[in-house]
Amino acid sequence: MRYNYFMSKYLLELGTEELPYRFIPMAAEQLQRGFENFFNNNKINFEKIDVYATPRRLAVIVSGLDAESKDEEKIVKGPLKTAAYDENGNLTPAGAGFCKKNNVEPSDLFVQDNYLHARIVIKAVSMVDLLKSNVPLIVSKLQGPHFMRWADNEEKFSRPVRWVVSILDREEVKIKIIDKVSSNISRGHRFAQQKVVIGHPDDYVETMRNACVIVDQNERRQLIIDKTKSEAAKIGAEPYYTDDLPEEVTFLTEYPAPVICEFDPKYLDLPEEVTVTVMAVHQRYFALYKDGKLINKFITMTNYIGDEFENIKAGNLRVIKARLDDAVFFYNENTKKPLADYVEDLKGITFQKGMGSMYDKTQRLIELSRYIADGESLPLVQRTALLAKADLTTSLVFEFTELQGVIGADYARVSGEDERVVMGIKEHYFPLNAESETAGGIEGQIAGIADKIDNICAVFADGKKPTGSSDPLGVRRAALGIIRTVIDRSLKLNIYKLIEKSLELLPVKKDVSAEVSEFFVQRLIIFLEGTYKRNVLEACASNPLADLNDYLERVKVVSGITNKQLLESANRVSKLLKEEINVTVNTSLFKEDAESMLYEKISGIHKHADYKRYLAELEMVNPVVVKFFEDVLVMDQDEKVKNNRLALLEMLKEKYGYLADFSKL
Repeated sequence: MRYNYFMSKYLLELGTEELPYRFIPMAAEQLQRGFENFFNNNKINFEKIDVYATPRRLAVIVSGLDAESKDEEKIVKGPLKTAAYDENGNLTPAGAGFCKKNNVEPSDLFVQDNYLHARIVIKAVSMVDLLKSNVPLIVSKLQGPHFMRWADNEEKFSRPVRWVVSILDREEVKIKIIDKVSSNISRGHRFAQQKVVIGHPDDYVETMRNACVIVDQNERRQLIIDKTKSEAAKIGAEPYYTDDLPEEVTFLTEYPAPVICEFDPKYLDLPEEVTVTVMAVHQRYFALYKDGKLINKFITMTNYIGDEFENIKAGNLRVIKARLDDAVFFYNENTKKPLADYVEDLKGITFQKGMGSMYDKTQRLIELSRYIADGESLPLVQRTALLAKADLTTSLVFEFTELQGVIGADYARVSGEDERVVMGIKEHYFPLNAESETAGGIEGQIAGIADKIDNICAVFADGKKPTGSSDPLGVRRAALGIIRTVIDRSLKLNIYKLIEKSLELLPVKKDVSAEVSEFFVQRLIIFLEGTYKRNVLEACASNPLADLNDYLERVKVVSGITNKQLLESANRVSKLLKEEINVTVNTSLFKEDAESMLYEKISGIHKHADYKRYLAELEMVNPVVVKFFEDVLVMDQDEKVKNNRLALLEMLKEKYGYLADFSKL
């Protein structure tokens, strides 16, 4: 959008009770899109739209805004000329109705292509009027979980609206959001100034900062990270956090202030993942490490103004102590018997309706792991498959479901299981997301692939394949996990056969192997198209699941093709061979030297896995292909000669096809 220093700025601030932190980024994105659509649909110029969000407010600042919409001329098509005018050239009721409907005079009408038309001018509307009529609509269209009504209002929103600010430059634009009429008065932090006058949108960010509200969520997130690191450095520690934690804390605070708390060191005897999960996931604390080891201190980011933190520390310590006491109790109880003894209890947990229990699933994992594995690793792989889901029956995993696998690995270690089995139990859930690492050990790789393929096939066999809005059992992530594991760890695995084996083991017998295979191929292409062009991925997608690493090697080589003449030749061959030629090449029917030369060269091309060298061979043959097309008329009048030449090209096409479908390049 164009920029003009004399254009206007608009500010909308929607003040609420504390919003659920998961809703806030969703609302910000919807507001951004809603305002963009409003301006674009009304052909209004603007420079940019900034959306700010805190737990108590959603704000939009639009810069470089037109003063009004522009006059718009439209041509409207009406009835046939013969229906609009009578034989005397006067308007018929149909013609007069067209004029009335479009608010035009008869003199504004004209005939084109035997139809009546009218030129209509839609007059410009002031920006104030446009904002008054559109902003409440934009807010009313916001969507999110658990919307509520309050007082006597019929309209729903995530939390009660407490105030609204709406100003264009220095003037108020009166709007009403549910039951609140706008003004130029905002509110600061709960423990700061409550009547904050906004004079101009340009003043908003700094005015709110002075009222102890950091409205810019990006600034607030960076502030949280910086303050956490700085506070940790005071005691020689480093904070632990994933990307999710600062994001969540960002939408829980308006004015973040770090506080270091200390808990009893006895809780460090728990598995480290348990303690960290309690802090980071359940309480949104930043765990602290010294010299690579977890210490009995953490940082909580408060939404507080002042320097009296004792009550805050005491409150947080009471909460974490209760959570960690529960974890200690569950851990001590669960480790009284070996992990293997929990396998039988899986019979009481349903995997999926119609697909048996988790015990039944475990038996399938053992069978699938046996099918995938070979050699000396087989006993440990099967032991991993047997124990992979056992921790689901433990109290600690019931309380901390996100630690399944991690708890199982720790219990397996306490039970004296082989360390490779221990790691396999933990890693069979890997990768945890699109960016995280894949399983490092063969036990985790195979048990993980078996687990994921069983989930995928069960969903498809049950007729619940993923759609745009649903992903049962996370099968998209599961397919990507298999693909990444096979490629990252250079595994040789025929996924087509694995799908058939998995479907064979399910209690519901339904042949959906083609659907599952196509689902995998599409996930594979989506995964790789960030690195390679889609047309190359599709051109090489001839049985890609038979060997993913072989497919990837072909993609890499085909991506590097720069020989335009080779592409032209391959495509020319494809266009000539639209129908299959069921004829064997007969050398006695050759009439031209170019035919013999091409036959000899084609016969000398042998399929092998060095695709770079194979491409080089195709490129060396290409001058002979070019000469063939220059010297030979393929569509000879003699039917036998014509079919023989087509059969020769069919041989060539088959050589091209070993590398890729060149018609897609």
